[in-house]
Amino acid sequence: MAPFIEIRDLTVRFGDVVALRNINLTINEGESVGILGRSGCGKSVLMHVLRGVEAFPGLTGSVIFHVARCDKCRRIEPPSHAGERCKCGGVLKPQQADFAVLDINDPLRRDITRRIAIMLQRTFALYGDERVITNVMRAVEEMGTSMSVQRAADLLDEVNLSHRLMHVARELSGGEKQRVVLARQLAKSPMILLADEPTGTLDPATAKVVHDSIKRAVEDFHMTLVITSHWEDVMVELADRAILLDKGEIKAEGDPKDVAAQFLAMAGSLGKREKAEIGEPIIKAEGLSKRYISIDRGVVKAVDNVSFEVREGEIFGVVGVSGGGKTTLSKIISGIITPTSGSILVRIGDEWVDMTVLGSSGRGRATKYIGLLHQEYTLYPSRSVIENLTEAIGLSLPFELAERKAIHTLETVGFTEEQAETVLNKMPDELSEGERHRVAMAQVLIKEPRIVILDEPTGTMDAITKIEVTKSILNAREEVGETFVIVSHDMDFVKNVCDRAMLMRNGQAIFTGLPEEVLAKFTEEEEKEMLGS
Repeated sequence: MAPFIEIRDLTVRFGDVVALRNINLTINEGESVGILGRSGCGKSVLMHVLRGVEAFPGLTGSVIFHVARCDKCRRIEPPSHAGERCKCGGVLKPQQADFAVLDINDPLRRDITRRIAIMLQRTFALYGDERVITNVMRAVEEMGTSMSVQRAADLLDEVNLSHRLMHVARELSGGEKQRVVLARQLAKSPMILLADEPTGTLDPATAKVVHDSIKRAVEDFHMTLVITSHWEDVMVELADRAILLDKGEIKAEGDPKDVAAQFLAMAGSLGKREKAEIGEPIIKAEGLSKRYISIDRGVVKAVDNVSFEVREGEIFGVVGVSGGGKTTLSKIISGIITPTSGSILVRIGDEWVDMTVLGSSGRGRATKYIGLLHQEYTLYPSRSVIENLTEAIGLSLPFELAERKAIHTLETVGFTEEQAETVLNKMPDELSEGERHRVAMAQVLIKEPRIVILDEPTGTMDAITKIEVTKSILNAREEVGETFVIVSHDMDFVKNVCDRAMLMRNGQAIFTGLPEEVLAKFTEEEEKEMLGS
């Protein structure tokens, strides 16, 4: 295989922060290369450098693309096409382009970037109100050309989505949206696909469907693939060769299985878990139901006659496959939505508050004591950590007291005192994902809630970050006695952190008990989606 991309002594700095350090890597034409590493190790920065559409003032070294180019029509092909006759009658000649040197508006660089496809982490970038097939056709309209309906349908067939042609994009699941993104990228006839954590937020079963679509597209379109992930099985399944990136440096390179084993060894262990004191009930739900009217599906029973109790100081899991009613239930508990029928009570001190009653004399008395951390949390990007923990969330305190409270809260979620003092003046983009998640949890805890609801807290986390967050939740419970309700489809995480869990299926509560007991009640479909088996 001919060298396609040569990266030599690549270093990328953002101010004093070194995101990538002395990277040397050759990617051959037609090869599938996996980049494995924990959140914040520099994977996404490397992908954006390869994409070539933005400038990096702090970049040194070389990023050389070897291509074949027609001088007559500017057509670009992979290097193996050099010497071939172009469709326009010209000849494809070998050419090199160093993205570290060429301006982003250089014609050669722009011609190459048009043939580079990218799937970004957590970003679907679709026309939400348009039909799926229209979204695919629009991909080439953005480049100034057009596409037939037949061609768009073929591309959707390529990503196993021909059964969703006429659906509106915003009504698709996460996995379906990701496959529409892939079809849109394939519409550009790419030479190379850069897939940056394409399945990081998806459950195992949905992720496998997306992986199969990527694999098939790479083979059918004869593309080179560069894929990043913090899941070791993605490397084994999709990559011919893998590299392990840690703190911006390549630590290992070789067979995906060997590199994945080294990465897992870095995760360490959770350690011994202390037994916690569990108090009296703090949440009581009886016969809870929530129904919606849908144009296509009629009456949808999102939550259907659910009853349960959560005790003070308990870490209670709500588990089940996508669409089982978990998130709707969490919104009812937090007071965001009102149930159609049934009762839900939350105890504040010695008083029980009826969460079905609106207004400040009803659930308003309880909502200020309930903290919610959503899966798609965001920190204020232009504010420092201490500002994110105080002014930005409406917490007005004298600076000395704000700093003291912020440090104490950061210690509660697992930072040492020294780490907390260091992190206070950092900006969110200077933190790893695990650090950002702990700051976001501190943002909830600093308001002194009695109940904290976490929605899919490990959705995009690598094995190392997941252990950090597990420790931070257990530590927060130990330090301040918080009650946690955790919505998750990650059963390994639930087993490590939850005292009890409730299995939801089709809106109903099927079983409540110890996490191991809940596992025994899984159907084959639930095992596939939640355990990846």
